[in-house]
Amino acid sequence: MYHYDVFISYLRTADPIARWVRNHFHPRLCELLDGNLDRDVQVFFDGSVRVGGKWPDELRSALRHTRILVPVCSPKYFYDEWCRAEWASMERREELAGGDSPTTLIYPVIYCDSKNFPPFAHERRMQDLTEWNHPYEQFEVSAKYIGFHDRMNRIATEIEELVSAAPAWRADWPVLNPRPDAPPVSSFPRL
Repeated sequence: MYHYDVFISYLRTADPIARWVRNHFHPRLCELLDGNLDRDVQVFFDGSVRVGGKWPDELRSALRHTRILVPVCSPKYFYDEWCRAEWASMERREELAGGDSPTTLIYPVIYCDSKNFPPFAHERRMQDLTEWNHPYEQFEVSAKYIGFHDRMNRIATEIEELVSAAPAWRADWPVLNPRPDAPPVSSFPRL
């Protein structure tokens, strides 16, 4: 059975992204989904791991028991082993569940610089949130935050539809561990 509706996947080692997810993206997504649905919404992100919990085991279990993956994309996201495993696992689930009709279980949002994403990422339509990628708590009291909230409202509506259309849970949902590709070599000369 599913334990989570949404799994937020992001590069945990990138401090600005982690702060943005913790300060803005996660709370707004939870608030909007919870306000729009007739049941409690369960959203997993790394703050959900219990103190003393075994990180890899809890991530694998949460991913296996989640309906929709929401990756917060940055160029380095696609070269991180855990982020790549989360994306590939849900991509494989889409293949297993799809049959004759495509199933969408990955809802990517762009945190920054999508021109440096790998080709497979560009095959998906993504929500661009670069205009609102301010990690600081003060962003919440700025005039720009209204635009962020409006965009998050649209995102929550689209995610609700994906959650409702997610396939029935299966005990054999895979959790893959692919090795990410090596980052591209810089074209700038070394001095």
